[in-house]
Amino acid sequence: MQLRAQRDQRDQRAKREKRLTRVLVGAAAVPVMLVAAGCSSDSGSGDGKDKAAEESAAATSASPSPTVREAAFGKLPEPCAAVTKKTLEDLVPKAGSGKEGSSNDTAVRASCSWDSLDDNGVKGSQFRWLSVSMLRFESDVTRGEGDKLARDHYQKQLKDAQAAEGAKDLKTTPVSGTGDEASVVRYDLKKKEGTFKQQTVVARVENVVVTLDYNGAGLAGDKTPDADDLAKDAQKAAKEAVAAVRKANAPAQGGTSSGSPSAPTSPSDAASQSATASPAKSG
Repeated sequence: MQLRAQRDQRDQRAKREKRLTRVLVGAAAVPVMLVAAGCSSDSGSGDGKDKAAEESAAATSASPSPTVREAAFGKLPEPCAAVTKKTLEDLVPKAGSGKEGSSNDTAVRASCSWDSLDDNGVKGSQFRWLSVSMLRFESDVTRGEGDKLARDHYQKQLKDAQAAEGAKDLKTTPVSGTGDEASVVRYDLKKKEGTFKQQTVVARVENVVVTLDYNGAGLAGDKTPDADDLAKDAQKAAKEAVAAVRKANAPAQGGTSSGSPSAPTSPSDAASQSATASPAKSG
């Protein structure tokens, strides 16, 4: 009987120890679960911030970038071929081939010049000088559209021509039928060789500015050329240079050769082509 009572006591004590162990293990597991839950909660919070940042970045990238209208003309003609041979024979009859100006990019900046000396022996000689320069402006997001930049340069070229040192009897007159806008600046320059009659035609066609300089003088006693005749010749040459710019940028027409005239590309084309087809007679 005594042995049975001892065994019963040991069994009860062992059961109590097992129950205590289970309670302690359960109590220890609670903090672990809380820590895990806390980590999970923190991770979720971080994910929310990252998602918000991603959505903000996506909204920024979806915003439209600044744009500017593309310039109408993308290239320039050969500068020494911008004026027809017939006109060159009239304006600079003894010139021969032109001298092309240096340029890092002839699609943006190009020029050519000719000079002619018609020697009449003891009666003196007639001097002529012709220069054509062209500057093309690209559209730029920060600077603006190409034609606006060209308009600004057109005004600058006019002011520069009007500010020529030593200019006498200066006159500025608008020129019709030559690009989108054009003017001629006329003045006299007195030098020791004689009086030079200067004509500067500045024209803008879309995003290209054409500046044509033409002057003449009677040297060694020869008569001074008529300024009105020189002005007509300069305007004729400027119209041809503007037409050359348009032609260089005209799309190829089906069934026509590259030298065939193309359809007008701007509202002033028709007037310009009509004026070029009936040039003023050279004096």
